[in-house]
Amino acid sequence: MAYGTDDGLIEWLAAQGLPPTMGDPAVLRQIGSNYIDAAYEARLNCSSRAGGFNQLLAWPRKGHKMNGQTVPSDLVPQAWINAAYRAAYLEDMTPGWATKGTDASRQTKRERVDTIEREFFSAADAAGTDASAGMPSDSIINGMVLPLLCKQGVRDPNSLFRVI
Repeated sequence: MAYGTDDGLIEWLAAQGLPPTMGDPAVLRQIGSNYIDAAYEARLNCSSRAGGFNQLLAWPRKGHKMNGQTVPSDLVPQAWINAAYRAAYLEDMTPGWATKGTDASRQTKRERVDTIEREFFSAADAAGTDASAGMPSDSIINGMVLPLLCKQGVRDPNSLFRVI
């Protein structure tokens, strides 16, 4: 089970001016869908899977809002599908892009070579829109899914007051 269709992937690639896939579109869509769900579903925590926890994909969702409007519980947003297509394309162009991981214990925060010093920040240090920590990130995919992601650090009015 994957987002979109094989024809949809091929049409999306053509519309973006990208070369057609070399690999099997169905396999690439599956990898792209798995990547998008693994990388971004944690940021959809203001809603839940419409089919419950046994649902194979993160979408469709129930209770999800975008720009103040409720997303229908039977809809998979086109932006999510397009992001899966982009991940499929990146996987096709660079095999392993969507399936490799990083070893967080080997990440460098500060590096000094002679007089040049660089400092890096992990995904946990920056509350950005990037994919989950340890996963490859693509700025185009981030931009596609950003409007769908739930706000971070926003308190529910009911959590401000507690009766003890």
